[in-house]
Amino acid sequence: MPWKEVTKMSSKLEFVRLAQEKNASISELCQRFNISRKTGYKLLNRYKTQSLFGLEEQTRRPHHSPARTPETIEQKIIQARKRKPSWGGRKIRAWLLNQQEKNIPAASTITDILNRHGLIEKRDHKPLSPLQRFEHEAPNDLWQADFKGHFAMRKGRCHALTVLDDHSRYSIGLRACDNERADTVKSHFIELFEAYGLPWRMNFDNGTPWASAHTKHYRYTELSIWLIRLGIKVSFSRLRHPQTNGKDERFHRTLKAELLQYHYFWDLTEAQRAFDQWRNDYNFDRPHEALGMKPPVSRYTISQRKYSSVLPDIEYRTTDIVRKVNKAGNISVNNKKYFISESLQGLPVALREYAEGQYQVYFCQQKLFGIDLRAG
Repeated sequence: MPWKEVTKMSSKLEFVRLAQEKNASISELCQRFNISRKTGYKLLNRYKTQSLFGLEEQTRRPHHSPARTPETIEQKIIQARKRKPSWGGRKIRAWLLNQQEKNIPAASTITDILNRHGLIEKRDHKPLSPLQRFEHEAPNDLWQADFKGHFAMRKGRCHALTVLDDHSRYSIGLRACDNERADTVKSHFIELFEAYGLPWRMNFDNGTPWASAHTKHYRYTELSIWLIRLGIKVSFSRLRHPQTNGKDERFHRTLKAELLQYHYFWDLTEAQRAFDQWRNDYNFDRPHEALGMKPPVSRYTISQRKYSSVLPDIEYRTTDIVRKVNKAGNISVNNKKYFISESLQGLPVALREYAEGQYQVYFCQQKLFGIDLRAG
């Protein structure tokens, strides 16, 4: 993941914070972030001695000034609320505790302080109901991906591509795109895979570019077929059930509440710069209620499954019935045609018997659906 000018600071911050996690491999992280080990250790030393100021390219005021007179707890609470207008008493209290602040009052007291200073509107008291109620056991077991509804900028529209780790809620990617085409998504996925490794499974909704409404069975597209070839299982949300991708849906609501509703961007570059800064805050600082008021980085580690641009060979069991999909998306078995998927044309699929005359159709490791060869 080469550092670009608009994302250099956020990439440096993400590198040093991931490097501080337990059992982190500095060499592995340097390779993922496309920097030398010398550069990596230099950044870590600067961050250790100078905090965020040591990562800046230009002289800027540090986030915390040791020479400044300590502020009162109430002032810190007010400042936290102004910095994060959507945060309530519980989240502000957890954030201050995570910052090693002392003598932090109860969440109800913080709420009273915010009310007294006119910093809470009536709508803030209405809680957001969760869309997701389960999680996978380990990081990278499942990534959820989707596009946040596109919005207007002064120059064009922004389509925000979001990728979220299910277990940790870590934001793997938040990218400002000018379209939702498969080639655009694929290029961003490659960058994320190079930086964070491959997940075991990715879940999507039933829209383009990951799914197609013009095929029978599951709606695989060239993009989802490519993911399967990489060894990633692909799944789709149930129709009219957005909660299947609930954590990413909730992430979209948080993104809107904490960033999008307060900004009108000039172009994609400005939007991406804001995305990078907000994403770092979300991953490393923002307390998450489902994580015991800890930030997502407390539960995330990068995947050890490395990405390769060379797709592996397709291999099946010797007991499988293997057929190549033709241009129409069909295979032929016992002189009968069975529709599989137009996106799989030219590729082999396997029929694996699970009951007499009944077979599961596989593409690589992905089970597609069942067919009955006994049917007339």
